Amino acid sequence: MTGQTVRPGLEGISVAETRLSRVDGEAGELVVGGYPIEILTEHASFEEAVFLLFEDRLPTGTELDRFRSALATRRTVGEAVHGVLCRAAEDGDSAMDALRMGVAAASLGTDADDSREAAKRVVAVVPTIVAAYWRYRQDESPVDPDPELSHAANYLYMLTGERPSDDAVGGIETYLTTVIDHGLNASTFTARTVVSTESDLVSAATAAVGTLKGPLHGGAPGPVLDMLQSVHDSGDPEGYVRDRLDAGERLMGFGHRVYRVRDPRAAVLSAAAERFYAGTDADGFYETVERFESVALDALAEHKPDRRLATNVEFYTAALLHGVGIPRDLFTATFAVGRAGGWMAHCLEQLDDNRLIRPVSTYVGATDRTWTPVDRR
Repeated sequence: MTGQTVRPGLEGISVAETRLSRVDGEAGELVVGGYPIEILTEHASFEEAVFLLFEDRLPTGTELDRFRSALATRRTVGEAVHGVLCRAAEDGDSAMDALRMGVAAASLGTDADDSREAAKRVVAVVPTIVAAYWRYRQDESPVDPDPELSHAANYLYMLTGERPSDDAVGGIETYLTTVIDHGLNASTFTARTVVSTESDLVSAATAAVGTLKGPLHGGAPGPVLDMLQSVHDSGDPEGYVRDRLDAGERLMGFGHRVYRVRDPRAAVLSAAAERFYAGTDADGFYETVERFESVALDALAEHKPDRRLATNVEFYTAALLHGVGIPRDLFTATFAVGRAGGWMAHCLEQLDDNRLIRPVSTYVGATDRTWTPVDRR
């Protein structure tokens, strides 16, 4: 097929209609389930946000209780999954590798025949898999999920075996809700592509995890934390920024494929981090974070005046997750704990009016070759 315009990375190509989220990169706006992300994260629990995406409306009190219970009763994984996670920890596999293997191994049981129930199972089981892997990696026994705890609180509880503080729960819940959905990003597109073949939702989730693992998608918050800790130790953000920009290197946590202004999620997470660190920032780490952002933005505007490089979600993700006690090695996996809700909502939306996702490619190879027998090559 000739004469077609090729758009590398499908940039600017719309391949689906969705009611789940709208991203406006020029205005710096994100709407999820009809609500600006600032409003959703201020008022909604993570469970409410998932229900909203699944059902296109907010739940009543009774419905919310039932939905929370439905997720809580699906958190447990079997011995086979634990065996996979234990082996992954022993072999030194990354958290994302462990999550990929754990999701693939998690039996959906009777939920497998009902897409909506399977979606709940996937959302419920991701934090259990991440936490169990981490406990094995610390040579500690996994902590059973507590059905009395919320999704966010239970995740922290399974990681440490201790009831988390209200401040920590508030911080992680804000984070999970903030990243629950973000348009047709790479992992979400992958999930929709898988279910468009009428495959199952656990296969879609497994493929999405594999996509999120890539450093161009979900891998930046860890390096951002390394950068912030280095600057905090040196006390010289100006020097760090100058050295990196003079060397032609990029500053992690700034710039985004879509946003040309400050990522609205960065605004939400910076406010959440400020609340969390208030009164507890004994060593001034959060002061370093705010100072570094200011210095970096001024320097980027001076060094790259032709590019609009603003703070992205990963910058304050690193600060907030570090504050609430999420280990650096679990940053991307914790992203998956939140994004699983969006993945499953997109899968359900795809199945509601499914058409096999089958784009075309433009052939640029040879067309007039003649065959040479092997004895004459």
